[in-house]
Amino acid sequence: MLELFEGEPRAIDTHAHQPTEEFLIEAGGQMLKDAAHGFGAEMETWTFEEMIEEYHEAGVRKAVMLGWDAETNTGNPPVSNEWVAEIRDDHDDFFIGFAGVDPLKPDAVETAERAVNDLDLSGFKFQQIAQGFDPSDPAHEELWATIEDLGVPVVFHGGNSMLGSGTPGGRGLKIKYGRPLLIDDVAANHPDLQILLAHPAFPWEKEQLAICQQKGNVYMDLSGWMPKYIDEQVLHYAGTILKDKVMFGTDYPMIRPGRWLEQFAEYTDYSEEVQRKLLWENAEAFFGL
Repeated sequence: MLELFEGEPRAIDTHAHQPTEEFLIEAGGQMLKDAAHGFGAEMETWTFEEMIEEYHEAGVRKAVMLGWDAETNTGNPPVSNEWVAEIRDDHDDFFIGFAGVDPLKPDAVETAERAVNDLDLSGFKFQQIAQGFDPSDPAHEELWATIEDLGVPVVFHGGNSMLGSGTPGGRGLKIKYGRPLLIDDVAANHPDLQILLAHPAFPWEKEQLAICQQKGNVYMDLSGWMPKYIDEQVLHYAGTILKDKVMFGTDYPMIRPGRWLEQFAEYTDYSEEVQRKLLWENAEAFFGL
């Protein structure tokens, strides 16, 4: 555990999935098994109580629990927003609940409204590669305008994806939809929409850094990559000109918080001020904690 964490857990993980069958087996399907193989992870399942205990031992006090709905593009069942809300309610001192919305479904706008107005979820998560859509397409403008009006943040996937990794045709998933430049259009057209780009955006790291620097409503996290593999320029920007806009994330359960934080301490030499910003202060501001 980092010296900063002596005492009560303090860090906030911006990017966590369910360690249960509903996500790992049903919603993720074969494409997630491919990703797990790429991560060197096992497709084991465990309880939320075990998950929270693991996080607390690592020095993490809160995690954003993400919904998931890529049903139109993959045929796999979604992780329902109602279930995410139940998980949040059962552990409301730990989880921040984010809804999943399939933008290709005809009721996407209504689903987004229900997620906030009826379920009191705190934001939205989109995985453009799994969901098979271009976020800059005008067909999705009503959805982004609705979320902007709801006044909650949105997480978009940034960069390549391990889903379908190593299979012929990548199981039909197209990585072009993870290009950060597609989010630049959304950010420009919806300046009151707070956007968090998940992951360091390989192979478009510089593109994502430029967007985060130029767009005041766009932030990024370091999830999905172990610190020793993150591009040096990303780490440099995180400690300098973007130190108020970069956040800690894991992509749990593929990457575990204790291991990530140990490597973060080993491979970076940030000041205590920057560590506090990256590990929890920026997230507190972004999520309004």
